[in-house]
Amino acid sequence: MIKGLILNGQEKLGVCQRLLELAYDARRFILYNRSIIEIAPLQVYSAALLFTPKTSLVRQQYLKRIPWILMEPKVVPKWSPLMQTLEGHSRGVWTVVFSPNGKLVASASSDRTVRLWDPATGRSCGVLESHSDWVNAVVFSPDGKLVASASSDDTVRLWDPATGRLCRILKGHSGWVKALAFSPDGKLVASGSDDTTVRLWNSATGGSCGLLEGHSYHVHAVVFSPDGKLVASASDDKTVRLWDPATGGLCGVLECHSNWINAVVFSPDGKLVASASSDKTVRLWDPATGESCGVLEGHSDGVHAVVFSPDGKLVASASVDNTVRLWDPATGSSCGVLAGHSDFVIVVVFSPDGKLVASASNDGTVRLWDLATGESCGVLKGHSSWVKGVAFSPDGKLVASASEDNTVRLWDPATGGPCRVLEGRHAGHVNAVVFSPDGKLVASASADHTVRLWNPATAVSQGVLEGHSDWVRALAFSPDGKQIASASDDKTVKLWDTATGESCGVLEGHSDWVRAVAFSPDGKLVASTSDDTTVRLWDPETGRSCGILKGHSDYVMAVVFSPDGKLVASASRDTAVRLWDPATREPCGILEGHSDCVRAVAFSSDGQLVASASDDKTVSLWDVTQTTIIQEIHTGGQIKDLAFSDVTNLDTAPGMLNLTSHPYPSNTTWEILPPPLHVTGEWVIWNQKKVLFLPWDYRPCPEASRSYAVNDNILVMGHQSGHITFMCFDPTALALHFSLSPTQHSPVVQGKHCC
Repeated sequence: MIKGLILNGQEKLGVCQRLLELAYDARRFILYNRSIIEIAPLQVYSAALLFTPKTSLVRQQYLKRIPWILMEPKVVPKWSPLMQTLEGHSRGVWTVVFSPNGKLVASASSDRTVRLWDPATGRSCGVLESHSDWVNAVVFSPDGKLVASASSDDTVRLWDPATGRLCRILKGHSGWVKALAFSPDGKLVASGSDDTTVRLWNSATGGSCGLLEGHSYHVHAVVFSPDGKLVASASDDKTVRLWDPATGGLCGVLECHSNWINAVVFSPDGKLVASASSDKTVRLWDPATGESCGVLEGHSDGVHAVVFSPDGKLVASASVDNTVRLWDPATGSSCGVLAGHSDFVIVVVFSPDGKLVASASNDGTVRLWDLATGESCGVLKGHSSWVKGVAFSPDGKLVASASEDNTVRLWDPATGGPCRVLEGRHAGHVNAVVFSPDGKLVASASADHTVRLWNPATAVSQGVLEGHSDWVRALAFSPDGKQIASASDDKTVKLWDTATGESCGVLEGHSDWVRAVAFSPDGKLVASTSDDTTVRLWDPETGRSCGILKGHSDYVMAVVFSPDGKLVASASRDTAVRLWDPATREPCGILEGHSDCVRAVAFSSDGQLVASASDDKTVSLWDVTQTTIIQEIHTGGQIKDLAFSDVTNLDTAPGMLNLTSHPYPSNTTWEILPPPLHVTGEWVIWNQKKVLFLPWDYRPCPEASRSYAVNDNILVMGHQSGHITFMCFDPTALALHFSLSPTQHSPVVQGKHCC
């Protein structure tokens, strides 16, 4: 109805321009917030309005101050080309395609399904289920009456999109089927497989019509020319091959790429072929001569997909760098970048009228983009790539963020604004960031094999610590802050003098990557954990090995000393926590109960408790003396870092867990208490209540170990887009609004207000 009003209004000059603008804005608002409207309609008055662009007329008209939010998130100023995000698949989306009439979109996923969508509304139109493994490709027949899907179960399946009925199963490949194409007349289906072949099938009967052999490695893509007289196939053997489908004969080989070729496509007039490669380029070719016609360069990682617009005047390419790029094939110049996905983009297609672009990503979403509004849409200033970690300074007055854009940034959590970028960027991803005990230094660990030290007050580099020969993954300051230990994939731990930047020693002995490192409370021991399944103890003064703690059967992810230094606890992917006596190197107990990898472990300040965090989405509390579990906290999400702030509070990346003020008799059953303020999936949770729905672009990175953090009543989230979002909540107003007392269920996140 709104769309009709816009179209009618454009035809009638007498219609108020303001009304047309409001109707257009309302349509964008509904499409962008479809998930919120369907899942939690009352969130329209808070989340939907709150995260809508600043200049939105709907936002300006209806957004009132939300009393329980003291500091609102910063949002983009105006609508971007992104129309909507289609959520429904439970795993990565490998392919997306429009039907010939543009009224349906089909998406294929590693969740073994094909989903059909209405691109006008974002509504789900059906799920095609039958494959027994990942669905790698999906395509409509030219008349739109069939859908073909290709799967890692080695089959091609044909479906009726109107009813969802499975029509036939095409069997013959001996490896994963990764590519599909219908001939222009719809009578043939071509499929490309990891078995290095292309097969031709009769779409009406499902019978085999030919076998095209010649590639020496997996076939990633296959396509017919517009006149149906050629088939092009792209392979990991770095070539594109052209075939005659009538005879099965080879017509030519296109060679120039320096890496795998992931996609190939003909221009609408058949005069050009475009190929996309893991060498980060798109190449254009003349299929008649086999000559190269140009190279499209700009992506910072491999290119997964390429497609021509219906009129042939644009080329769109999708990349592992999480972006879609638009190009002019006549000149080879860039025409724009569509950024918004939080993981690599696998495929991109134009709508039949060329006005929309659909992209599918490993982030599990399909995004629709409006090319009419493709100008720069205004971006929150911040990182330009995935944020891998955030950390508060000891006094809580600064936040440091580490990113795959090779930088460390400092932020003011009181305002949510950026403070500064630490000068002297790394030459590789920043994997970890940590403050010194006194907060006067920031250390960052990078894939460029270095550790950098910074003065957070001035943002000036205090030195580059060079010596590792592989990624540096973990850092630990000594208790007095005079040394820093770095753990690396080069199988070593290095010790450094923080004042001079000089090396103080190399701790060698592990036979695989070193995952974690920790100093004892008195600074006289260093413990390190490795993928070699051991914990090693070292004398940091001499560099001498003090013992090897053996017992785990899988990677050891974390290690910590008890406050008195008399115990060591280690956490492993074997689902167990082990306790050790560092003086004798003897085992003191095994804490078993988790059902998945244990990533973090911590002692309480009095040493009587151990807390462990697991990928099974629980935090367990253990009685050290009895080695028995006394509490299990269901967090609703993975927690990869934790530490006791005192005997009754456990500090995690999501926020503070209040335990109890009671003593710890091992026969006491404690109430299960969730974190007061945290993020679970798409929700901000306060005292077990869902208070704010987060749109896709504003959710924390799901894989990063510390992608969000809570300090007092301030929530900071790092996103794979590189943005940082700050929010501040009012506990008293939350209690009133959600009809809870501030101390019901678990303590409110107390502390100073941020505004």
